[in-house]
Amino acid sequence: MSGAPAGTPLVLVGAGGFARETAQAVRDVEAADRAAGRAARWRLLGHLDDDPALHGRQVDGVPVLGGSDLLADLPRARVLVCVGSPRDYAVRARLVARLGLPERRYATLVHPTAAVSGSSSVGPGSVLLAHCVLTAAVRVGAHVAVMPHAVLTHDDEVADFATVASGVRLGGGVRLERGAYVGAGALVREGATVGAWSLIGMGSAVLGDVPPGEVWVGGPARRLRAAGPRALAELTGDHPLAQAPAHPPAPAGAAPGGALDSKETGDRGVRPVLRRGTPVI
Repeated sequence: MSGAPAGTPLVLVGAGGFARETAQAVRDVEAADRAAGRAARWRLLGHLDDDPALHGRQVDGVPVLGGSDLLADLPRARVLVCVGSPRDYAVRARLVARLGLPERRYATLVHPTAAVSGSSSVGPGSVLLAHCVLTAAVRVGAHVAVMPHAVLTHDDEVADFATVASGVRLGGGVRLERGAYVGAGALVREGATVGAWSLIGMGSAVLGDVPPGEVWVGGPARRLRAAGPRALAELTGDHPLAQAPAHPPAPAGAAPGGALDSKETGDRGVRPVLRRGTPVI
């Protein structure tokens, strides 16, 4: 046996609020492993962020190793893309497309206090934070962010790149389409659909279907305006990366990685079902 540290190496793309929360969740997983007498499943190497001012610094005790180009030097590390905010909730999709990593490179993080039923599934690159609940036959896609105390009930479907903010409650059979953002404390009535790249304002009550590419607020929620230009670009395909697959295969012999815009990497016990062999924290 070598003296190498235990656990599969893991890096977080981004060093803003969501990435900091994810790093803390990894620590909580490590603590749960130790308490249960298990070997550590993961070894957090640090953040990757293309803001040079952050390089060499620590964020909540976790180092910022450098920019995204370092992924080329970390071929064995698993990756979580931890960016996004209501100001630009399409950024996660852009970065995943730009990185061009195969699906197997992405980890899936489930906080130890999350309750995920055995009939529910969680896709690669997704993060479920503390005390969120997936009750029965919930399907969460790839690169989804589910924040603390969110409740997803029976037969909900959450598509790739969606964000479910803290305290959200989804009734049964709700569908969040690709890239939808549901703000903190919002309620979505059973059977409703929130369209692709639409945003629901915090504390809103959604009683019916929301079309794609719109911002809805209030109780009951009503249309406020069209979504922002970056979200609409993903919806319409005008963005050059909008139609890139979430997990494009890497060219044979190509090194993983790719430069990111510094503006794009800024702020933003249970058994989940694995999807195509994705490792779950």
